[in-house]
Amino acid sequence: MDFGVVLQATPPAARVIDLARQAELRGFRAVWTFDSHLLWQEPYVIHSQILAATRTVTVGPMVTNPATRDWTVTASTFATLNEMFGNRTVCGIGRGDSAVRVTNGRPTTLATLRESVHVIRELANGRAVEHNGTTLRLPWAGRSELEVWIAAYGPKALQLTGEVGDGFILQLADPDITAWTIKTVREAAEAAGRDPASVTICVAAPAYVGDDLAHQREQCRWFGGMVGNHVADIVARYGTGDGAGGVPKALTDYIADRQGYDYNEHGRAGNTHTAFVPDAIVDRFCILGPVSEHVRRLTELAALGVDQFAVYLQHDGKEETLAAYGEHVIPAVTEQLPARS
Repeated sequence: MDFGVVLQATPPAARVIDLARQAELRGFRAVWTFDSHLLWQEPYVIHSQILAATRTVTVGPMVTNPATRDWTVTASTFATLNEMFGNRTVCGIGRGDSAVRVTNGRPTTLATLRESVHVIRELANGRAVEHNGTTLRLPWAGRSELEVWIAAYGPKALQLTGEVGDGFILQLADPDITAWTIKTVREAAEAAGRDPASVTICVAAPAYVGDDLAHQREQCRWFGGMVGNHVADIVARYGTGDGAGGVPKALTDYIADRQGYDYNEHGRAGNTHTAFVPDAIVDRFCILGPVSEHVRRLTELAALGVDQFAVYLQHDGKEETLAAYGEHVIPAVTEQLPARS
């Protein structure tokens, strides 16, 4: 299992870049940022500086969307970063949440997401693609290599991910839901004639190392609210009840008392619109507690087929959690081969 870190592009940008550098020094292999251009600073500008300040980490958005950015511009941005820094980017993409809803927009359709994945990937890998009635190509991007990972929760989005995604991003760490989503993605990949093992599985969730569980829960409760935005869309489409639309009740039931959401507090510890999120959901969706609990949960996720765990670092224990992961958690979870046998 590899490890990544998810950062907000919150001013000052220099602080974000410093956290990315610390993460690399602690053994993390990927750095992600939110992409919500009104709520936070422009991620791709910061990505260029993260890449310049580090040596090996892969960098990308968690996640961009097809609505707020022209697909050809997105492809050009990734191809440019790859030319500058040696193919160290990955494109995380979904239908859209805060970036579109803040402007009173709506998430895109899955058909639009499917088409955007194809256009972005082909162009950013230096290949020609049909788009808007013409053949387009980035003639200077022949050496660029970009994977596109799709963030998904619902059955149809998971099916799409298995059919066309290079990777799958699940933004929660509940083992039961993880098992269901991985199974759905892999079955879709196999049905599409793809090798199911070719789809990289990334689980992303807040992780907070320490002993004060009550404090950790309050610092991470915002995450249940963020996930709830997507779950509300699923419930609107598939309804509720036992396995409505094939969706586990473990994912849908907790939003019953959800009264709305203020995107001004999106992704922020202390979000006042997440009181509906019970402690049990925080414990299931996030990884909290001492080092031993993190190792236990991550070992369980790895056994389910998770290739990368990305730590959402939106709480007041950023440096402490990075240090604990670098010194204790990552070495315990990652196989350590003997120098001599």
